[in-house]
Amino acid sequence: MLADPDTDWNRVDIEALRQHLIDMNNVTLHAKVSESDIEGGARFEATSDDPAVTASIRAMVPAHVATKNGIRGWEMRAEEIPGGSALTVTGADAQKIRALGFIGILTVGAHHQPHHLAMAKGEMTQGH
Repeated sequence: MLADPDTDWNRVDIEALRQHLIDMNNVTLHAKVSESDIEGGARFEATSDDPAVTASIRAMVPAHVATKNGIRGWEMRAEEIPGGSALTVTGADAQKIRALGFIGILTVGAHHQPHHLAMAKGEMTQGH
C-alpha cells in the first residue's frame, strides 16, 4: 500500500482490516465447531455462546461462501443457525473436504493477502 502510487489515501481503512482480523481470530480460536459427514462432503456448525464470536462467525461464513463457492468444484452453502452459522461443502472429493475441516475450508485459495490489502486500501466495503 505504501509502495503503491495509486493508493487512494482517502479510502484507506485500516480499522476495517483490524475488525476483520478480530473476526478471523474469534472464528479460529473461539468458535465451537461440530462436523457431520454428509453425502459428498461435510456440514460444519460453528457456534458460540459469546455474542461477539457469534457475530464474527456470521460475518465470516457467508462471506467465504460468497467468494469461494465453486472453488475446486465444491458447492458451498451458508445457513444461519442459533449461535452461529452452518457451512455445508460438497463435491467430488468428499474425503479432502472432510480432512480439511472447517478452518481448512476457510483457507482454501490464495486469497488472504490480496484480500487483506484490498480491505486496508478501502477497496472492499464488506465481506471477509
